[in-house]
Amino acid sequence: YNNSFLDADNKHANFLKMICLPGHVDDLFPFFLRHAKQIFPMLDCMDDLRKISDLRLPPNWYPDARAIQRKIIFHAGPTNSGKTYHAIQRFLSAKSGIYCGPLKLLAHEIFQKSNDANVPCDLVTGEERVYASEDARQAPHIACTIEMCSTNTPYEVAVIDEIQMIRDPSRGWAWTRALLGLCAEEIHICGEAAAIDLVTELMYTTGEEVEVRNYKRLTPLTVLDYALESLDNLRPGDCIVCFSKNDIYSISRQIEARGLECAVIYGSLPPGTKLEQAKKFNDPDDPCKILVATDAIGMGLNLCIKRIIFNSIVKPTVNEKGEKEIDSITTSQALQIAGRAGRYGSSFKQGEVTTMHRDDLVQLKEILSEPVQPVKAAGLHPTPEQIEMFAYHLPDATLSNLIDIFVSLSQVDGLYFVCNIDDFKFLADMIQHIPLNLRSRYVFCTAPLNRKEPFVCTTLLKFARQFSRNEPLTFDWLCRHTKWPLPAPKNIKELVHLEAVHDVFDLYLWLSYRFMDMFPDAVLVRDIQKKLDNIIQVGVCNITKLIRASQSAAVPGIAEVLAKNLKAYRSAARQEDLKSYGRGSLANRLLREGLLTQEMLRQLESEWQDQHRNGRYGLGSKRDDWNKTDS
Repeated sequence: YNNSFLDADNKHANFLKMICLPGHVDDLFPFFLRHAKQIFPMLDCMDDLRKISDLRLPPNWYPDARAIQRKIIFHAGPTNSGKTYHAIQRFLSAKSGIYCGPLKLLAHEIFQKSNDANVPCDLVTGEERVYASEDARQAPHIACTIEMCSTNTPYEVAVIDEIQMIRDPSRGWAWTRALLGLCAEEIHICGEAAAIDLVTELMYTTGEEVEVRNYKRLTPLTVLDYALESLDNLRPGDCIVCFSKNDIYSISRQIEARGLECAVIYGSLPPGTKLEQAKKFNDPDDPCKILVATDAIGMGLNLCIKRIIFNSIVKPTVNEKGEKEIDSITTSQALQIAGRAGRYGSSFKQGEVTTMHRDDLVQLKEILSEPVQPVKAAGLHPTPEQIEMFAYHLPDATLSNLIDIFVSLSQVDGLYFVCNIDDFKFLADMIQHIPLNLRSRYVFCTAPLNRKEPFVCTTLLKFARQFSRNEPLTFDWLCRHTKWPLPAPKNIKELVHLEAVHDVFDLYLWLSYRFMDMFPDAVLVRDIQKKLDNIIQVGVCNITKLIRASQSAAVPGIAEVLAKNLKAYRSAARQEDLKSYGRGSLANRLLREGLLTQEMLRQLESEWQDQHRNGRYGLGSKRDDWNKTDS
């Protein structure tokens, strides 16, 4: 463990040099100790492991696609330009076709459109299979979420939507797989022009040319010269875009306090609830004329919006290394969201965009005026077959360690990157103590869940434990675990729990299509999931009542909330890109970013005057009093 050892020319030293980043020799010893049981066997099969983890030629993974000459057509344009419409028209006219989209809502929309046009089409998502025919025969057309597309079935036409997501740190691999692997005579790609160069380069490696068709926005979009500044200035057709659920709750309550009704849409709501809220907002006869939403409206929902109002222009993100950041929204994100205003064919012939706060408007204009950064690389992810081959050579390694070692040894060229695998490793570590075969363990670790939801993670753990004992997960077992039937929520905490239970039902359905014998009651679970969706819809319609009920109950002390928010702010302040908007006082910046509300600020000012200890403000000194305060 020193530089002279690393300078040596032997297989031990060469391996250690390979797994250590230059200049980070001090990181070696903990890594070595953690992986010692795997390292020594590795040295005898290093050449094999390096071949298995060589990711430099992904096109070769799909021999069926390479056996045909595919025609690649790139439909490039902004939101509301008709690019996807033209691709779908070709999909509908083909003898067979597959649509691959990023969301269940989008797949469901194409499924509905196809069947309405008398083109039999099946729906395939991770949790659901819906056949166009009553006898469950496979239709020649399929609408699916992109992770579910088949690379073995031949089609006349394939449509890959939102191709710019090929750069997504977590899901980009699915777009890469579809682009390189779909067996279709024609591949119609829809998305931002920023992805044209990368797609052209990728197709050059497969010997396929790309035809580019450019589209312009169908309706005008105007960036206003004034900010909203007050909710008193809202008008019908307005949509306020927030980047946190807390802001959604706060603003929706303030709107309804002014005697206005508003619809609410955010990412963790079930698809049925999102559609119901969108329908409520779009209905000209419904008194609900205002929408409060997260960037979940950026795709998948058809909304009649006149004006987009950014409540904030900073957003929490996760980078390619899995690190959390708070940064200004990108030009691509801003255009995607702003473009939802003035949708072609809606009652609004043009769209408008502005901000809630005057200070943000200048920067929003700068963001929207900048060119979209080109998409530079496509995501990859280790396949189950690759991990199984690693396990053959390293039988004592845990799945998490196999993934670590695979990524350490993997080689990619400049057109690709290895997607973030932190969620996979989190689940692998969580169920490591449960005896499962490698293939089953891998499937459990790819389950689509939010690891920030303890109830869902705990349920996955119980699923895996019962699965390992070869005991089927029955409907009765699931009802006992979730305490179904569940009442309508009385406060926000109960609404959030219902959303988590909905995710648990999704998880059951997802696993039921991979282990049908062990998760046998998919039909019954889908029925109660629909009932739960209706309960959640009622809760969302009464969201301001739930907020009031939550705030009248015991809540965290204001100092705890502020400390948490200040921690988030300090993390944001470390990001160099935030320097450009860090103008004004700390209080103003916290207000603008949604980390502090005016009500909290007034309460802090009052408490600051009353509560000092030894010349300092004691953040924990009056917690009991604060807990009694209605914030």
